[in-house]
Amino acid sequence: MNNRRYFTHIGSLCLSKTADGLIDPKLVLPWLMNALGAPGFLTGLLVPVREAGALLPQLLLARQIERRSIRRYFWVVGSAVQGVAALGIAASALLLSGQAAGWAIILCLAVLAVARSACSASYKDVLARTIDKGSRGRVSGTAGTFSAIVVFAFAVLLSTEVLPREPFYIACAVAVAGGLWLLGAGLFATLDEPPADSDGAAMDKVADLVRPLKEDSEFRTYVATRALLISTALAPPFLVMLGSTDEVGFGNLGLLILASSVAVIVSSYLWGALSDKSSRRVLMLAGLISAITLGVAATIGFGFGGVSSGYVNAGFVFIAQIAYEGARAGRKTHLTDMDTDDQKSVYTALSNSLIGVLLLAGGALGLVSDTAGPQGALAILAVLSTVSVFTARNLSEVQAD
Repeated sequence: MNNRRYFTHIGSLCLSKTADGLIDPKLVLPWLMNALGAPGFLTGLLVPVREAGALLPQLLLARQIERRSIRRYFWVVGSAVQGVAALGIAASALLLSGQAAGWAIILCLAVLAVARSACSASYKDVLARTIDKGSRGRVSGTAGTFSAIVVFAFAVLLSTEVLPREPFYIACAVAVAGGLWLLGAGLFATLDEPPADSDGAAMDKVADLVRPLKEDSEFRTYVATRALLISTALAPPFLVMLGSTDEVGFGNLGLLILASSVAVIVSSYLWGALSDKSSRRVLMLAGLISAITLGVAATIGFGFGGVSSGYVNAGFVFIAQIAYEGARAGRKTHLTDMDTDDQKSVYTALSNSLIGVLLLAGGALGLVSDTAGPQGALAILAVLSTVSVFTARNLSEVQAD
């Protein structure tokens, strides 16, 4: 294995993943928007804009990626634009307030999300051509552990008020994230990437982009499994809602952030290493852990109306985050190691675009929560996780020679 390539990947991912944690659209940006007096409906747009913008454009980007023999620059440009967009968010928070700040942040986040889609659509292709099979899961796992440690420290500083919980300081943290993305772009640009076979003519029609879904049964099973495992991504907000409303201050929120960070620290590298052995089994195990955790949480919700202890709720978030990290590591490594006929970016973009649509549809779970409580949504997600175990079982052992 080429050590320089290996550490270039790890360094770039450490910087980008840490930036992701500091800007967190599920926690940090909502807090910042509320502190600036932005309307609630704009705060509600944060996660949909971030998720849809990062996934839906990838199918169109794949055509451009496949036409290039050197593809790392898609990631480089994407990371650089994310950095500039993050600096725009920080400037908006420092210079504006109210609805103007809210719209400016949403606009910058949309730009950031589309730039992220370029990184995601190109990365697995570059990874597969520069890092040997058997080491790829460790790249993401190592970077995930490092970034989680930094985010953990950030959460400790906030929860202990060493870092004041004021918009100025949170905006500064977002600006730091922007700088990290720019550094990551510069580092990844130095990657020694061998030229890829480019065949622009083969990608002239959109039908060519969706052909893998029709012709590759392994890919269809993979997409089905990944679709079911979005339950691990959608669960945390409902787990938070299930918690006691008596502890609504930042202390409880800080506890949840800490629980999530610790889960990433203790599991990210392990999941990556296990994925290098068998991504199929990792996906099965992640689905099983999620099914049990969400099932127990839903049962408590139906029986007692909620979770009265902040520590118990943090425990659910902790285990659910471990399951999410397993699903994430397993799906990434499985797709990277899968035989895709030198169309890795097409497979990646197609699967991500499909999942982006499903994540938007997952917003309907909010209606379920309004009528049946968060436990109702968690029960549905537990069922999806259970089914994912059986679909993952039908996947091939792509790590086997």
